[in-house]
Amino acid sequence: MAERKIPLRKCVGCGEMKDKRELRRIVRNKEGEISLDTTGKKPGRGAYICNNQECLIKAMKAHKLDKAFSASVSEEIYEKLREEIGHD
Repeated sequence: MAERKIPLRKCVGCGEMKDKRELRRIVRNKEGEISLDTTGKKPGRGAYICNNQECLIKAMKAHKLDKAFSASVSEEIYEKLREEIGHD
Protein backbone atom coordinates (compact mmCIF):
# COMPACT_ATOMS: atom_id res chain seq x y z
CA MET A 1 0.00 0.00 0.00
CA ALA A 2 1.13 3.52 -0.73
CA GLU A 3 1.92 5.73 2.24
CA ARG A 4 -0.51 8.55 2.86
CA LYS A 5 0.91 12.04 2.65
CA ILE A 6 0.93 13.96 5.91
CA PRO A 7 -0.53 17.44 5.34
CA LEU A 8 2.02 20.04 6.47
CA ARG A 9 1.32 23.65 7.36
CA LYS A 10 3.62 26.51 8.35
CA CYS A 11 3.29 28.05 11.81
CA VAL A 12 2.95 31.85 11.62
CA GLY A 13 4.90 32.18 14.88
CA CYS A 14 8.06 30.13 14.34
CA GLY A 15 7.83 29.51 10.59
CA GLU A 16 8.34 25.75 10.92
CA MET A 17 6.46 23.24 8.77
CA LYS A 18 4.51 20.85 11.00
CA ASP A 19 1.75 18.27 10.78
CA LYS A 20 -1.55 20.08 10.28
CA ARG A 21 -3.14 18.17 13.18
CA GLU A 22 -0.54 19.51 15.65
CA LEU A 23 -1.42 23.15 14.91
CA ARG A 24 -4.28 25.49 15.81
CA ARG A 25 -6.18 27.01 12.88
CA ILE A 26 -7.48 30.55 12.76
CA VAL A 27 -9.79 31.36 9.84
CA ARG A 28 -11.14 34.49 8.13
CA ASN A 29 -14.39 33.95 6.26
CA LYS A 30 -15.76 35.86 3.24
CA GLU A 31 -17.45 38.41 5.49
CA GLY A 32 -14.07 39.21 7.08
CA GLU A 33 -14.88 37.64 10.46
CA ILE A 34 -11.88 36.03 12.15
CA SER A 35 -12.43 33.04 14.45
CA LEU A 36 -10.79 29.91 15.82
CA ASP A 37 -11.41 26.77 13.81
CA THR A 38 -11.51 23.80 16.16
CA THR A 39 -12.68 21.38 13.46
CA GLY A 40 -10.17 22.40 10.78
CA LYS A 41 -12.95 22.44 8.20
CA LYS A 42 -14.41 25.96 8.35
CA PRO A 43 -14.43 27.69 4.97
CA GLY A 44 -12.15 30.65 4.43
CA ARG A 45 -8.52 31.70 4.58
CA GLY A 46 -6.65 29.83 7.27
CA ALA A 47 -3.52 30.52 9.29
CA TYR A 48 -1.88 28.05 11.62
CA ILE A 49 -0.01 28.40 14.91
CA CYS A 50 1.82 25.91 17.13
CA ASN A 51 0.41 24.73 20.44
CA ASN A 52 2.95 26.63 22.52
CA GLN A 53 3.07 30.04 24.15
CA GLU A 54 6.38 31.08 22.54
CA CYS A 55 4.93 30.89 19.02
CA LEU A 56 1.83 32.80 20.07
CA ILE A 57 3.96 35.55 21.65
CA LYS A 58 6.13 35.80 18.51
CA ALA A 59 3.03 36.00 16.30
CA MET A 60 1.47 38.69 18.49
CA LYS A 61 4.60 40.86 18.69
CA ALA A 62 5.19 40.82 14.93
CA HIS A 63 1.46 41.01 14.05
CA LYS A 64 1.84 37.88 11.95
CA LEU A 65 -1.87 36.99 11.99
CA ASP A 66 -2.75 40.51 10.86
CA LYS A 67 -0.37 40.08 7.92
CA ALA A 68 -1.66 36.60 7.08
CA PHE A 69 -5.25 37.84 6.85
CA SER A 70 -4.54 41.41 5.62
CA ALA A 71 -6.84 42.51 8.44
CA SER A 72 -6.49 43.35 12.12
CA VAL A 73 -7.06 40.48 14.52
CA SER A 74 -8.95 41.42 17.68
CA GLU A 75 -7.53 40.96 21.15
CA GLU A 76 -10.45 38.57 21.80
CA ILE A 77 -9.01 36.05 19.30
CA TYR A 78 -5.57 36.25 20.92
CA GLU A 79 -7.19 35.74 24.34
CA LYS A 80 -9.04 32.62 23.12
CA LEU A 81 -5.77 31.28 21.69
CA ARG A 82 -3.98 31.94 24.99
CA GLU A 83 -6.69 30.02 26.86
CA GLU A 84 -6.63 27.04 24.47
CA ILE A 85 -2.84 26.79 24.29
CA GLY A 86 -2.51 27.22 28.06
CA HIS A 87 -4.73 24.18 28.70
CA ASP A 88 -2.75 21.81 26.46
